[in-house]
Amino acid sequence: MSGPLLKLLTWLSPAFPVGGFSYSHGLEQAIHTGAVHDRATLNAWIAALIAHGSGWTDSVLLTEAWRASTANDAPRLGDAAELADAMAPSLERRRESLSQGAAFLTAARAWRPSGLVPPYGDPVPYCVAVGATAAAHGVPLEATLTAWLHAFASNLTSIALRAVPLGQTDGVAVLAALEPLILETAARAAASSLDELGACALMSDIASMRHETLHVRLFIS
Repeated sequence: MSGPLLKLLTWLSPAFPVGGFSYSHGLEQAIHTGAVHDRATLNAWIAALIAHGSGWTDSVLLTEAWRASTANDAPRLGDAAELADAMAPSLERRRESLSQGAAFLTAARAWRPSGLVPPYGDPVPYCVAVGATAAAHGVPLEATLTAWLHAFASNLTSIALRAVPLGQTDGVAVLAALEPLILETAARAAASSLDELGACALMSDIASMRHETLHVRLFIS
């Protein structure tokens, strides 16, 4: 597991050049309206996304991409990318996903996979790019999902530290509190199928739509 773990630590590190720090996933709008204003509300917001929102749907789609790449099934991988693109609830979230997906595939070319990855230059959502690349390098699915969800939660926490603002102690406490949910969701997603796609984190989706007209913006989405 040391080799795959090292890849995940690199690929999903804040230092990996996908520009994650630029995207708030609609959280900036939620902070602006006061829906997220302290540690408790931040924890609740991220937990809802992981269990019922984009964190869950992206995990299911990552799983599908991982399986398609493992099976060397290019049409199935293309369908996963198309579905993930279609499920973006707003223009800003779509740009966030596609921009990070393209950046991830470009940076991941430093590793030369022996398996199937999406073609460079095609619009590929971030979750699909990560899932397919992990499979192409033999990285286990559940470990990939765990690292993916942790990176997702960490990035949103970093956004809140800058925009609420919160102290670093509160940020670490949020991540610690989310650990059981991240592990549970990763295990659930690893056994999921596309039939289980579905989200109900509507406040987050609406926030991502309203963010476009926010007068003062620190983040792209």
